[in-house]
Amino acid sequence: MAQHASSSPGMSSSSGASTSPGMSTSPGEPSSPGAPGASPRRRRARLTDGPLPILAAAVLWGTTGTAGSMAPSGAPAPAIGAASLTLGGLLLLLTTRGAWRLFTATGAEQRLLAVGALAVAGYPLTFYPAVARTGAAVAAVIALGSAPVFTGLLAWATGQARPTARWAVATLAAVTGCAVLVLGPQLTGGPAHMDTVGIALAALAGLSYAVYSLLGGRLIGRGHPSAAVMGAMFGAAGLLVLPVLLATGTAWLATVRGAAVALHLAVLPTFLAYRLFGHGLRHTPASVATTLTLAEAAVAALLGITVLGERLPVVSWCGLAVLSLGLALLTVPGRPGRRGSR
Repeated sequence: MAQHASSSPGMSSSSGASTSPGMSTSPGEPSSPGAPGASPRRRRARLTDGPLPILAAAVLWGTTGTAGSMAPSGAPAPAIGAASLTLGGLLLLLTTRGAWRLFTATGAEQRLLAVGALAVAGYPLTFYPAVARTGAAVAAVIALGSAPVFTGLLAWATGQARPTARWAVATLAAVTGCAVLVLGPQLTGGPAHMDTVGIALAALAGLSYAVYSLLGGRLIGRGHPSAAVMGAMFGAAGLLVLPVLLATGTAWLATVRGAAVALHLAVLPTFLAYRLFGHGLRHTPASVATTLTLAEAAVAALLGITVLGERLPVVSWCGLAVLSLGLALLTVPGRPGRRGSR
Protein backbone atom coordinates (compact mmCIF):
# COMPACT_ATOMS: atom_id res chain seq x y z
CA MET A 1 0.00 0.00 0.00
CA ALA A 2 1.65 3.21 1.18
CA GLN A 3 5.11 1.67 0.96
CA HIS A 4 4.96 2.36 -2.74
CA ALA A 5 5.88 5.86 -3.79
CA SER A 6 3.16 5.81 -6.44
CA SER A 7 0.28 5.39 -4.01
CA SER A 8 -1.29 7.56 -1.34
CA PRO A 9 -1.71 6.09 2.13
CA GLY A 10 -4.81 4.00 2.36
CA MET A 11 -6.34 5.13 -0.91
CA SER A 12 -5.08 2.78 -3.65
CA SER A 13 -7.53 0.72 -5.67
CA SER A 14 -7.31 -1.25 -8.87
CA SER A 15 -10.87 -0.47 -9.91
CA GLY A 16 -11.21 3.15 -8.90
CA ALA A 17 -13.13 2.28 -5.74
CA SER A 18 -11.96 3.86 -2.57
CA THR A 19 -10.10 1.60 -0.17
CA SER A 20 -11.24 3.64 2.78
CA PRO A 21 -14.63 4.95 3.74
CA GLY A 22 -13.88 8.51 2.83
CA MET A 23 -12.03 9.25 -0.39
CA SER A 24 -11.75 7.81 -3.90
CA THR A 25 -8.75 7.82 -6.18
CA SER A 26 -7.99 7.39 -9.83
CA PRO A 27 -7.98 4.00 -11.53
CA GLY A 28 -4.81 2.08 -12.20
CA GLU A 29 -3.31 2.13 -8.70
CA PRO A 30 -2.29 -1.05 -6.88
CA SER A 31 -4.94 -3.06 -5.09
CA SER A 32 -5.19 -2.98 -1.32
CA PRO A 33 -6.68 -5.09 1.48
CA GLY A 34 -9.83 -2.98 1.43
CA ALA A 35 -10.50 -3.28 -2.29
CA PRO A 36 -13.55 -5.09 -3.67
CA GLY A 37 -13.02 -8.82 -3.58
CA ALA A 38 -10.70 -8.74 -0.58
CA SER A 39 -11.33 -11.41 2.03
CA PRO A 40 -13.14 -10.48 5.29
CA ARG A 41 -9.92 -11.20 7.20
CA ARG A 42 -7.98 -8.69 5.09
CA ARG A 43 -10.74 -6.08 5.47
CA ARG A 44 -10.63 -6.55 9.27
CA ALA A 45 -6.85 -6.16 9.15
CA ARG A 46 -7.27 -2.86 7.30
CA LEU A 47 -9.66 -1.64 10.01
CA THR A 48 -7.18 -2.39 12.80
CA ASP A 49 -4.28 -0.94 10.80
CA GLY A 50 -6.00 2.36 9.97
CA PRO A 51 -9.07 3.71 11.78
CA LEU A 52 -8.54 2.05 15.17
CA PRO A 53 -4.98 3.38 15.78
CA ILE A 54 -6.22 6.86 14.83
CA LEU A 55 -9.14 6.57 17.24
CA ALA A 56 -6.71 5.37 19.94
CA ALA A 57 -4.59 8.47 19.28
CA ALA A 58 -7.69 10.65 19.60
CA VAL A 59 -8.45 9.04 22.98
CA LEU A 60 -4.96 10.00 24.19
CA TRP A 61 -5.36 13.55 22.81
CA GLY A 62 -8.63 13.79 24.70
CA THR A 63 -6.71 13.63 27.99
CA THR A 64 -4.84 16.86 27.19
CA GLY A 65 -7.38 19.29 28.62
CA THR A 66 -7.86 17.36 31.85
CA ALA A 67 -4.11 16.98 32.34
CA GLY A 68 -3.45 20.62 31.49
CA SER A 69 -6.02 21.75 34.07
CA MET A 70 -3.95 20.02 36.74
CA ALA A 71 -0.81 22.07 35.99
CA PRO A 72 0.37 24.60 38.61
CA SER A 73 -1.64 27.82 38.55
CA GLY A 74 1.39 29.85 37.46
CA ALA A 75 2.02 27.79 34.30
CA PRO A 76 1.12 29.81 31.15
CA ALA A 77 -1.00 27.90 28.63
CA PRO A 78 1.50 28.46 25.74
CA ALA A 79 4.29 27.13 27.98
CA ILE A 80 2.33 23.93 28.66
CA GLY A 81 1.80 23.35 24.94
CA ALA A 82 5.40 24.20 24.09
CA ALA A 83 6.74 21.91 26.82
CA SER A 84 4.66 18.94 25.64
CA LEU A 85 5.73 19.43 22.02
CA THR A 86 9.40 20.02 22.83
CA LEU A 87 9.72 17.02 25.14
CA GLY A 88 7.46 14.71 23.16
CA GLY A 89 8.85 15.75 19.79
CA LEU A 90 12.44 15.20 20.83
CA LEU A 91 11.47 11.86 22.38
CA LEU A 92 9.93 10.82 19.06
CA LEU A 93 13.04 11.93 17.18
CA LEU A 94 15.58 10.28 19.46
CA THR A 95 13.81 6.93 19.77
CA THR A 96 12.83 6.41 16.13
CA ARG A 97 15.11 4.52 13.79
CA GLY A 98 15.50 6.25 10.44
CA ALA A 99 14.11 9.60 11.53
CA TRP A 100 17.45 11.35 11.06
CA ARG A 101 17.69 10.09 7.46
CA LEU A 102 14.72 12.24 6.50
CA PHE A 103 16.82 15.35 7.13
CA THR A 104 19.14 14.21 4.32
CA ALA A 105 16.40 13.01 1.94
CA THR A 106 15.71 14.47 -1.50
CA GLY A 107 15.13 18.18 -1.85
CA ALA A 108 11.40 17.72 -2.40
CA GLU A 109 11.06 15.55 0.70
CA GLN A 110 13.09 17.99 2.79
CA ARG A 111 10.68 20.74 1.74
CA LEU A 112 7.70 18.59 2.74
CA LEU A 113 9.37 17.90 6.08
CA ALA A 114 10.18 21.58 6.69
CA VAL A 115 6.65 22.78 5.92
CA GLY A 116 5.20 19.94 7.98
CA ALA A 117 7.38 20.86 10.98
CA LEU A 118 6.31 24.50 10.69
CA ALA A 119 2.68 23.40 10.64
CA VAL A 120 3.19 21.20 13.72
CA ALA A 121 4.85 24.09 15.55
CA GLY A 122 2.10 26.44 14.40
CA TYR A 123 -0.66 24.43 16.06
CA PRO A 124 0.15 25.22 19.74
CA LEU A 125 1.23 28.75 18.83
CA THR A 126 -2.22 29.48 17.39
CA PHE A 127 -4.47 27.20 19.41
CA TYR A 128 -3.46 28.25 22.92
CA PRO A 129 -3.81 31.99 22.21
CA ALA A 130 -7.20 31.18 20.67
CA VAL A 131 -8.19 29.45 23.92
CA ALA A 132 -7.14 32.54 25.87
CA ARG A 133 -9.28 34.82 23.67
CA THR A 134 -12.39 32.71 23.01
CA GLY A 135 -12.37 30.06 25.71
CA ALA A 136 -11.51 26.38 25.40
CA ALA A 137 -14.91 25.28 24.08
CA VAL A 138 -15.13 27.66 21.13
CA ALA A 139 -11.45 27.23 20.21
CA ALA A 140 -11.74 23.43 20.31
CA VAL A 141 -14.85 23.38 18.13
CA ILE A 142 -13.32 25.65 15.49
CA ALA A 143 -9.92 23.93 15.43
CA LEU A 144 -11.23 20.36 15.53
CA GLY A 145 -14.21 21.06 13.29
CA SER A 146 -12.31 22.95 10.60
CA ALA A 147 -9.42 20.48 10.32
CA PRO A 148 -11.32 17.70 8.46
CA VAL A 149 -12.83 20.26 6.08
CA PHE A 150 -9.43 21.85 5.37
CA THR A 151 -7.88 18.41 4.88
CA GLY A 152 -10.52 17.23 2.44
CA LEU A 153 -10.36 20.45 0.42
CA LEU A 154 -6.55 20.49 0.35
CA ALA A 155 -6.41 16.82 -0.68
CA TRP A 156 -8.90 17.53 -3.45
CA ALA A 157 -7.11 20.70 -4.60
CA THR A 158 -3.72 18.96 -4.76
CA GLY A 159 -5.09 15.95 -6.61
CA GLN A 160 -4.38 13.44 -3.83
CA ALA A 161 -7.98 12.29 -3.55
CA ARG A 162 -11.53 13.44 -4.13
CA PRO A 163 -14.21 13.45 -1.43
CA THR A 164 -16.97 10.87 -1.61
CA ALA A 165 -20.56 11.34 -0.50
CA ARG A 166 -19.93 9.06 2.46
CA TRP A 167 -17.00 11.17 3.67
CA ALA A 168 -19.02 14.38 3.26
CA VAL A 169 -22.01 13.03 5.21
CA ALA A 170 -19.86 11.51 7.95
CA THR A 171 -17.73 14.65 8.30
CA LEU A 172 -20.80 16.91 8.42
CA ALA A 173 -22.35 14.71 11.12
CA ALA A 174 -19.11 14.53 13.13
CA VAL A 175 -18.41 18.27 12.94
CA THR A 176 -22.02 19.13 13.84
CA GLY A 177 -22.02 16.67 16.71
CA CYS A 178 -18.68 17.99 17.97
CA ALA A 179 -19.99 21.58 17.92
CA VAL A 180 -23.20 20.69 19.76
CA LEU A 181 -21.31 18.56 22.28
CA VAL A 182 -18.79 21.23 23.22
CA LEU A 183 -21.06 24.28 22.90
CA GLY A 184 -24.04 22.64 24.60
CA PRO A 185 -23.74 24.68 27.82
CA GLN A 186 -23.68 27.92 25.82
CA LEU A 187 -26.57 26.81 23.63
CA THR A 188 -28.65 26.29 26.76
CA GLY A 189 -28.00 29.72 28.21
CA GLY A 190 -24.44 29.47 29.52
CA PRO A 191 -21.94 32.30 29.11
CA ALA A 192 -20.52 32.82 25.61
CA HIS A 193 -17.24 34.50 24.75
CA MET A 194 -16.60 35.25 21.07
CA ASP A 195 -13.57 37.07 19.70
CA THR A 196 -12.84 37.58 16.01
CA VAL A 197 -9.07 37.29 16.38
CA GLY A 198 -9.46 34.23 18.58
CA ILE A 199 -11.74 32.57 16.02
CA ALA A 200 -9.21 33.28 13.26
CA LEU A 201 -6.40 31.81 15.37
CA ALA A 202 -8.44 28.67 16.07
CA ALA A 203 -9.12 28.27 12.34
CA LEU A 204 -5.38 28.62 11.68
CA ALA A 205 -4.79 25.87 14.22
CA GLY A 206 -7.19 23.64 12.28
CA LEU A 207 -5.39 24.51 9.04
CA SER A 208 -2.03 23.70 10.68
CA TYR A 209 -3.34 20.29 11.71
CA ALA A 210 -4.67 19.63 8.22
CA VAL A 211 -1.37 20.61 6.58
CA TYR A 212 0.90 18.44 8.70
CA SER A 213 -1.52 15.49 8.44
CA LEU A 214 -1.47 15.73 4.64
CA LEU A 215 2.29 16.23 4.39
CA GLY A 216 2.92 13.39 6.83
CA GLY A 217 0.77 11.18 4.63
CA ARG A 218 2.70 12.32 1.53
CA LEU A 219 6.04 11.40 3.10
CA ILE A 220 4.69 8.04 4.25
CA GLY A 221 3.34 7.48 0.75
CA ARG A 222 6.85 8.02 -0.64
CA GLY A 223 8.00 4.90 1.23
CA HIS A 224 9.29 6.34 4.51
CA PRO A 225 8.31 4.51 7.73
CA SER A 226 5.45 6.24 9.50
CA ALA A 227 7.33 6.35 12.81
CA ALA A 228 10.32 8.00 11.12
CA VAL A 229 8.10 10.64 9.51
CA MET A 230 6.42 11.51 12.81
CA GLY A 231 9.76 11.46 14.64
CA ALA A 232 11.47 13.82 12.20
CA MET A 233 8.50 16.17 11.83
CA PHE A 234 7.75 16.48 15.54
CA GLY A 235 11.41 16.54 16.56
CA ALA A 236 12.02 19.50 14.28
CA ALA A 237 8.83 21.18 15.52
CA GLY A 238 9.92 20.64 19.13
CA LEU A 239 13.12 22.54 18.45
CA LEU A 240 11.15 25.33 16.75
CA VAL A 241 8.94 25.93 19.82
CA LEU A 242 11.77 25.61 22.36
CA PRO A 243 12.33 29.41 22.39
CA VAL A 244 8.63 29.86 23.24
CA LEU A 245 9.02 27.56 26.24
CA LEU A 246 12.12 29.41 27.44
CA ALA A 247 10.51 32.83 26.91
CA THR A 248 7.30 32.00 28.79
CA GLY A 249 9.05 30.53 31.82
CA THR A 250 10.04 27.08 33.04
CA ALA A 251 9.81 27.47 36.84
CA TRP A 252 6.56 25.47 36.92
CA LEU A 253 8.42 22.46 35.49
CA ALA A 254 10.51 22.25 38.69
CA THR A 255 7.41 21.40 40.76
CA VAL A 256 6.21 17.81 41.19
CA ARG A 257 2.81 18.59 39.69
CA GLY A 258 4.28 20.57 36.79
CA ALA A 259 6.78 17.83 35.95
CA ALA A 260 4.06 15.16 36.11
CA VAL A 261 1.77 17.13 33.79
CA ALA A 262 4.59 17.82 31.33
CA LEU A 263 5.64 14.15 31.28
CA HIS A 264 2.07 12.98 30.76
CA LEU A 265 1.54 15.40 27.87
CA ALA A 266 4.90 14.53 26.32
CA VAL A 267 4.62 10.73 26.59
CA LEU A 268 0.93 9.96 25.99
CA PRO A 269 -0.77 12.68 23.85
CA THR A 270 2.44 13.42 21.93
CA PHE A 271 4.90 10.50 21.78
CA LEU A 272 2.51 7.53 21.86
CA ALA A 273 -0.45 9.22 20.18
CA TYR A 274 1.57 10.35 17.16
CA ARG A 275 3.16 6.94 16.81
CA LEU A 276 -0.39 5.56 16.53
CA PHE A 277 -1.50 8.42 14.28
CA GLY A 278 1.44 7.90 11.93
CA HIS A 279 0.70 4.18 11.71
CA GLY A 280 -2.93 4.94 10.94
CA LEU A 281 -1.96 7.45 8.23
CA ARG A 282 -0.16 4.64 6.38
CA HIS A 283 -3.51 2.95 5.78
CA THR A 284 -6.01 5.84 5.96
CA PRO A 285 -6.39 9.04 3.90
CA ALA A 286 -5.58 12.18 5.90
CA SER A 287 -9.09 13.53 5.23
CA VAL A 288 -10.64 10.50 6.94
CA ALA A 289 -8.02 10.55 9.71
CA THR A 290 -8.72 14.14 10.71
CA THR A 291 -12.45 13.44 10.87
CA LEU A 292 -11.87 10.39 13.08
CA THR A 293 -9.82 12.48 15.49
CA LEU A 294 -12.97 14.44 16.36
CA ALA A 295 -13.38 11.62 18.89
CA GLU A 296 -10.96 13.71 20.96
CA ALA A 297 -13.83 16.05 21.85
CA ALA A 298 -15.97 13.16 23.13
CA VAL A 299 -13.15 11.80 25.27
CA ALA A 300 -12.40 15.26 26.68
CA ALA A 301 -16.07 15.77 27.57
CA LEU A 302 -16.37 12.38 29.28
CA LEU A 303 -13.17 12.97 31.26
CA GLY A 304 -14.49 16.35 32.31
CA ILE A 305 -17.55 14.61 33.73
CA THR A 306 -15.81 11.71 35.45
CA VAL A 307 -12.59 13.38 36.62
CA LEU A 308 -13.35 17.09 36.95
CA GLY A 309 -16.97 16.77 38.03
CA GLU A 310 -18.37 18.76 35.11
CA ARG A 311 -21.96 18.34 33.93
CA LEU A 312 -23.32 18.23 30.39
CA PRO A 313 -26.81 19.35 29.35
CA VAL A 314 -29.05 17.05 27.36
CA VAL A 315 -28.22 18.85 24.11
CA SER A 316 -24.53 18.01 24.58
CA TRP A 317 -25.35 14.32 25.00
CA CYS A 318 -27.32 14.53 21.74
CA GLY A 319 -24.25 16.06 20.09
CA LEU A 320 -22.13 13.19 21.44
CA ALA A 321 -24.53 10.70 19.84
CA VAL A 322 -24.39 12.46 16.45
CA LEU A 323 -20.58 12.66 16.65
CA SER A 324 -20.41 8.93 17.42
CA LEU A 325 -22.64 8.11 14.44
CA GLY A 326 -20.42 10.15 12.12
CA LEU A 327 -17.28 8.41 13.36
CA ALA A 328 -18.94 5.00 13.05
CA LEU A 329 -19.85 5.76 9.44
CA LEU A 330 -16.17 6.33 8.64
CA THR A 331 -14.82 3.48 10.77
CA VAL A 332 -17.04 0.56 9.76
CA PRO A 333 -16.03 -0.83 6.35
CA GLY A 334 -18.65 -0.36 3.66
CA ARG A 335 -19.97 -3.01 1.31
CA PRO A 336 -17.49 -3.82 -1.45
CA GLY A 337 -18.43 -3.71 -5.08
CA ARG A 338 -19.81 -0.16 -5.43
CA ARG A 339 -17.62 1.86 -7.78
CA GLY A 340 -16.31 5.25 -6.63
CA SER A 341 -17.89 5.45 -3.20
CA ARG A 342 -18.16 3.51 0.03
